[in-house]
Amino acid sequence: MSYLAYPEPRYHGDRGEVNAAFRPADTPPDVSSPGGATHYLATHESTGGEFGLYKAELGPRSAGAKTHFHKAISESFYILSGELELYNGEKWVTGRPGDFLYVPVGGLHAFKNVTDEPMSMLLLFSPGAPREEYFEQVAEMSRRGGEELKEFRVRHDSYFEEDFEAGA
Repeated sequence: MSYLAYPEPRYHGDRGEVNAAFRPADTPPDVSSPGGATHYLATHESTGGEFGLYKAELGPRSAGAKTHFHKAISESFYILSGELELYNGEKWVTGRPGDFLYVPVGGLHAFKNVTDEPMSMLLLFSPGAPREEYFEQVAEMSRRGGEELKEFRVRHDSYFEEDFEAGA
C-alpha cells in the first residue's frame, strides 16, 4: 500500500510552542453591511499565507457574487445555516447546512441567497490571500463601478466576464 508523503517540516524546534489563536463565537463581525456580515476567523496574516477562513452571513435576498473565477486561489463554501444558491460552473445547486462546494483555481462559481431567511457559511481560500481589503471595500467599489471596480477586482484575483466583454 502506498501513502502520500507529508510536507517537509517547517517547524524545527524540539518542543512545541504556545502560539494558538482562539476567537470566541461572540466576537463581533469584522465587516458589517445591510446585506450581511463577515467574520475574519483566520487571515492571510494570521496563517502566514497558508489559508484564509471567513464566516460570511448573508441577509434575505442577498445578491452574493456574480459568476467569476480566481487565478491564484481556490475557494470553498461550507453552509452553516439557511440555504444558498451556488453556481458550480455548470448549474445552480441549493446548498443547505452541512453541504460543501470546492472550487479549484480557475473554476467558475457564483452564489446568492434567494430565500426570505438569512444564511451563514464558511469561506476557505487557499493559499491564503489578503481578502480583508476586498471584504471591506467591495460594496463601495461596486457602487462606484466602471474601470475602478474592474481594477479592484483584478487586484483581488476576482475575474468577472462582464469586466472583459467587448468595450468594457
